[in-house]
Amino acid sequence: MRNPARFPIKQGLHSRQAHADLPEQALYEREVGRDGFFGPASHIHHKHAPTGWTEWEGELRPRAFDLMQLNQLAEGNSPFSAPVILHNAHCQYRFWHCNEPMQKLARNADGDDLLFVHKGEGDLYCDYGHFVVTEGDYVVIPRSTMWRLAPRVPMQLLMIEATDDSYQLPEKGLVGNHAIFDPAMLRYPEINDQFLAQQDENTWQVEVKRHQRLSRITYPFNPLDAQGWHGDLTVMKINWRDIRPLMSHRYHLPPSAHTTFVAKRFVVCTFVPRPIESDPGALKVPFYHSNDDFDEVLFYHAGDFFSRDNIEAGMVTFHPAGFTHGPHPKAFAAGQAHKKTFTDEVAVMLDTRDALEITAASQAVENAEYVYSWKG
Repeated sequence: MRNPARFPIKQGLHSRQAHADLPEQALYEREVGRDGFFGPASHIHHKHAPTGWTEWEGELRPRAFDLMQLNQLAEGNSPFSAPVILHNAHCQYRFWHCNEPMQKLARNADGDDLLFVHKGEGDLYCDYGHFVVTEGDYVVIPRSTMWRLAPRVPMQLLMIEATDDSYQLPEKGLVGNHAIFDPAMLRYPEINDQFLAQQDENTWQVEVKRHQRLSRITYPFNPLDAQGWHGDLTVMKINWRDIRPLMSHRYHLPPSAHTTFVAKRFVVCTFVPRPIESDPGALKVPFYHSNDDFDEVLFYHAGDFFSRDNIEAGMVTFHPAGFTHGPHPKAFAAGQAHKKTFTDEVAVMLDTRDALEITAASQAVENAEYVYSWKG
């Protein structure tokens, strides 16, 4: 079992503790850490912002994609036709416009799916019954569950597949099981009248995805014909409005404090409105950090994204591991002046241990100038 050497050292000008009372002569604090925000870390104080580059060459750069510009022709409104934006061996990141009821059932044999409803509302039918899903809902669909979605109004959904894996809730440690959100807020489908009414003897097809390839199975009846069930494996949902974020008025918490779901090789976090730190010496914007073990992806759902310039709802930023990133200059200056006392942003973050690959679909909607958006 590994036990890394850990011995706090101090050199030169520095603050007494992380993210608070930064010295005026070295105002820009950069966290260099391992294992996300859980491993050994040092905080280096700079005269200049670590994001103050003037030129960038090569593929390893911060990227921004406008998913509202995606050209989607999803045949039969299949989730498997939704374009892949980012992917690796353990994760697939898609964005799906579902405008009409699905004509076939879906079954993902490659892993659990996590849906986040960016816009719209609809009825979800699955092996376990029926419930309504609406804007702001997370929906966890266990691997190989049969399901279909029938929008009441056109829907836009972020889809994150845990390839060969499953979604779990995070360990909440010292703050207890009911922190962030009480598991009692999780909702599950019901065998209700609406579910029973959709059962018929018509011909239905099921699209099964395995090894990222599709097979189709035809039935002379609707296979969503359950009459009841019992157990502790099911589809579940929770809305971001039911999340009560951890907060400290004296310390800017790392993104990991906002973890909503975990898989073996990545985590999904949710940023929701909260008070901004009020202690005079506390950092009031995300700190500059070199997160060299994780790729970071942020989907912007709603609100005023206070740490970013020129980012709107429906956009995605992608910061690969290997370089320092942090707030844009205007956001940093506003944090120093404490111009805002409350955030109103809602965003979904994906942090992956394994490098993500971009696709032709994402490149087609990329803002190539995003890398220079940190210029003062």
